[in-house]
Amino acid sequence: MELRDALRGTGAVRKFLPDYVDDAVLFRVLDDARFGPSGGNRQAWHVIVLRDVAIREALGALYLDAWHDYVGHVLEGLVPFSPLATDDERSLATSRRGDAIALSQPDGFAETIASAPVLLAVSVDLGALAATDRDLDRYQIVGGASVYPFIWNVLLAAHEYGLGGVMTTVATRREPEVAQLLRLPATHALAAVVALGRPEKRPTKLTRKRVDEFVTVDRYDGEAFTGQ
Repeated sequence: MELRDALRGTGAVRKFLPDYVDDAVLFRVLDDARFGPSGGNRQAWHVIVLRDVAIREALGALYLDAWHDYVGHVLEGLVPFSPLATDDERSLATSRRGDAIALSQPDGFAETIASAPVLLAVSVDLGALAATDRDLDRYQIVGGASVYPFIWNVLLAAHEYGLGGVMTTVATRREPEVAQLLRLPATHALAAVVALGRPEKRPTKLTRKRVDEFVTVDRYDGEAFTGQ
């Protein structure tokens, strides 16, 4: 696959064929993905391949519980868990949890994540992150730069081998319970859960903003960068 095609065509896949994914294929995916960049090349990630049905189901239950919170925000017209949300907005979102549960679909991704052909839990060693924004009076984001490029590489590599998948951070809403379930060290945080498999249907028409809609010259309010 050409790199340009991979960059433009690796969309989120949440519905999978029941096909078994061979361990050798998964190993090759992870072997390619490991070259993702990280701060100081410390490669602070750890991947858990989830096989045990009981563990998968327990994680799935925690994921679905967190998903209801997520949907409550959507129903209230909010960006879920936005760092800029007010306490009143968060309270309103919480009040919609019952509505979110009522909308649950038996064949939805959140309801069936435990049955994904491949299910990975990716944690990150907090002690290895160069979180240069840790002392700023705002939400911290920089540390993620040392783990999420690797996870994106997993999705790109999976595409190369005919797989599709999605990275989801919803389960971090229940991180203490997930950490106990997966026996994560106290120094590790849950970065994401990744589901992979043979896609029922691969998205081919991805919609994204144009470059001139998010790139400006010299300042945030500068003129749009058009490449002309």
